[in-house]
Amino acid sequence: MGAAYVTVALVTAAANLFSGTCAVLHFRPILPGMARAGVPTSWLTFPIGVLKLAGAAGLVAGLLTGSALGTAAAAGLVLFFACAVHTHLLAGDLSAQFGLAVGLLALAAATVALDPALSVG
Repeated sequence: MGAAYVTVALVTAAANLFSGTCAVLHFRPILPGMARAGVPTSWLTFPIGVLKLAGAAGLVAGLLTGSALGTAAAAGLVLFFACAVHTHLLAGDLSAQFGLAVGLLALAAATVALDPALSVG
């Protein structure tokens, strides 16, 4: 595994651990942006928080075992955050939550792009 992949995967895992924990705990500063995007508060724990935490755990497990679990977790996070960005755009919400979704999408996409299991050659 390359150093760039390990570094980006760990940063992606840490960011999703933080973001998922904030969602599960209904961290007050994220509530207005979620409301503007039309996301029900009841969704913060599940599916939002749980999926982010599962993605973080999958990335770490993939790094520790060298298995395809990390690849699957990164791909799942790309799909999750593509949907999150779409949701914010549909609602016309360009709040900090939108910026966070874009940043986390970029991290997940970078993790997939650097994944040695997906390299050609």
